[in-house]
Amino acid sequence: MISIKELISEEQDPKVIEKVLPKVKEFCTENEEIKYIAVQKKTIGINFSPDCIVLTDRRIILIRPKSFGLSLSFTDFSWIQVMDVHLREGIFAADITIKTTTGQTDIMEDIPKAQARKLYRFAQEMEEMKKDERRLRDLEDKRALAGGGIVINSPVNSAPVAPVQSEDPLETLSKLKRMLENALITEDEFNSKKEQVLSRM
Repeated sequence: MISIKELISEEQDPKVIEKVLPKVKEFCTENEEIKYIAVQKKTIGINFSPDCIVLTDRRIILIRPKSFGLSLSFTDFSWIQVMDVHLREGIFAADITIKTTTGQTDIMEDIPKAQARKLYRFAQEMEEMKKDERRLRDLEDKRALAGGGIVINSPVNSAPVAPVQSEDPLETLSKLKRMLENALITEDEFNSKKEQVLSRM
């Protein structure tokens, strides 16, 4: 797991990182890696409890202190949900806007420019990766709704779904393999579907 020292690369306030990091670690799932934490720095007035944006390899987490910093409010979006992360730079700081596939929008203001740029670069890389995954899921969902193809989330023991008759069995196996490699289906689901396809060859 990442250390406090590793996170203070763009002059983040160490006291804020020390306070937030243990809470974020509790919030993270097993094997989830914290990649970066950006800490708000108000350009006007004093901010004793700044907001933070935490990037992990699985999601983006917005942390906002409540009750004068005595408790923290967490809002998180998995990367598969994130449609766009937008950066708008001002004179002294930048605003980060997050838009999701469900139409939600969240904004965090007054992020120091160096931190905002690093956050933005990481978000763009994650968006690019997840765009292909979303496209593949949409394709499979449409195929399932049309009455054929592969249903990703079907239980292993459910009744077999008949593929589209014109579908080439080798092409179906190839798609299943890609889905397994992209962690869209489990090993058990892959083996179950593979057996169904091979039994019809």
